[in-house]
Amino acid sequence: MDSSSVLSDEDYDLISNPGQRSLESSIADLHHIPALNTYEIPPSDAARERLSAVALSPGDIQAYVQNALNSSSTGKYPRDNVTLRVYVDGVFDVLTIGHVHQLRQAKLSFPSVHLIVGVLSDEQCRAHNTTPHFSHLERCELMRHCRWVDEVLHDAPWTVNDRFIIDKRIDYLALEEGSSVNPEFDKERLKGYDVAKRLGRVLPTRMTTGLTAAPLLVSYNASADTTPFRELAEMVLEQPGRSTFTHPPPTTSTTTSADSKTHDLEALGAMEALEAMSNELAERCARKQRQPARG
Repeated sequence: MDSSSVLSDEDYDLISNPGQRSLESSIADLHHIPALNTYEIPPSDAARERLSAVALSPGDIQAYVQNALNSSSTGKYPRDNVTLRVYVDGVFDVLTIGHVHQLRQAKLSFPSVHLIVGVLSDEQCRAHNTTPHFSHLERCELMRHCRWVDEVLHDAPWTVNDRFIIDKRIDYLALEEGSSVNPEFDKERLKGYDVAKRLGRVLPTRMTTGLTAAPLLVSYNASADTTPFRELAEMVLEQPGRSTFTHPPPTTSTTTSADSKTHDLEALGAMEALEAMSNELAERCARKQRQPARG
């Protein structure tokens, strides 16, 4: 898609409302959406010290977005206090503090925001070599309960384009800084953001640093005879006494045979033993994935 196919602001206003009303008057119909007046629990001192984006105030966020839009060649921070429609999309398979901070910044980018979150479907993810661990329904439901989200878009496109922006009356797309140089970010999706940038409709959100590394979720072949949860249950039942949820006495065994793992688990508490067995299960899953496919 070249720049000639991108509609001008005049076309945007006209098509977004066939009655030829301006974009501002169209958005004014959203008068039932109040400006943010929800009380926020203040972050702890430890969170302020460790997480870079946790203490950004609404004023900080709006000043940053205003500077970014005004310094770009195509964007301009709106002066009128109208409700703006901001869009964020993603898989949201494992919701992290980084996601939440991005949603918060998107919601607070302007005095009044209607935040739309697009959740990418299971089929789209699999088509782009991504396999969510949680279903599309569950991921949408998770977003519905996020305090910053006003609307969940269940049929979000993998790549946004000018027609999608017009149809959904989107004023700005929120994009985390550094995404365009992140090798893990899908390049096809970035092409859609490039279209929005030419329209001057991308606003930046700052990345949260200081996060704990996300846990490794091991994909498992669903066609295997034994599911991970059943295998984990069998590992629990294999333990001596089967009393995994009580604290067994420490063992003094110095066994170095193949049974040493079992003796080690006996010396652990309930949660530690379960975590150890979960790690062992993850190793088994990884080994099975590395095995050549049968037949």
